[in-house]
Amino acid sequence: MITHTRSIPMRHAFRHHTYLWCVDLDRLPVLPRPVRPLARFDARDHFTGDSATIRAGLDAYLATHGIDLDGGRVTMLAHARVLGFVFNPLSVYWCHDRKGSLVCVVAEVHNTYGQRHCYLLRTNEADEAETAKEFYVSPFFAVEGRYRMRLPLPGDRLRLAVHLDHAEGRAFTAVVLGRRRPATVPALLSAAVRRPWSTAAVWAGIRRHGTALLLRGLPVHRRPPSAQQEDTPS
Repeated sequence: MITHTRSIPMRHAFRHHTYLWCVDLDRLPVLPRPVRPLARFDARDHFTGDSATIRAGLDAYLATHGIDLDGGRVTMLAHARVLGFVFNPLSVYWCHDRKGSLVCVVAEVHNTYGQRHCYLLRTNEADEAETAKEFYVSPFFAVEGRYRMRLPLPGDRLRLAVHLDHAEGRAFTAVVLGRRRPATVPALLSAAVRRPWSTAAVWAGIRRHGTALLLRGLPVHRRPPSAQQEDTPS
């Protein structure tokens, strides 16, 4: 379950039920051919979109920050493509070195304009990190403020939190809650029936709530010109 709570300048909250994949980036699931349209992982959906694999895209991004995992394990939490469509508001990568120690966490944010941006995070002992907002996500928030995130590596339970703080106070909070289930074919079919075309539903839900806020008179912040020039395919 994903909950969004907007606090300022107008309060608005909603929750959305969906399912995500928690996978080893070097051992992505290979599903039987008849059900592959229900879950496919594609390198074009992450990072620059032009790497051979998602892992290669991540490694190239980390290299720009002087980080080499030396083949260490990476756990990714994200939506898979469903019936040819995917939208990942947030993909998270827990990056370990060869000895199994956590090196960093990468939070990859997508907006509905087809753009992506990555935040390289160094979490503390409480699995928390803080970073300045650098990416235009919602037309109702300017590119300002700071994110405070809690991103523990998923176990049997999943509980992530992302807060956006402005000078006036906490502007926005998103919480992702879940319970791990084996990725069997029956489990996938059950999830697909309960949450049909889940990725399109996420995209449509964001648009629907955005329209509601617009009709309520919430001011719009235009995309910065630099952001308009950095569109990437998705």
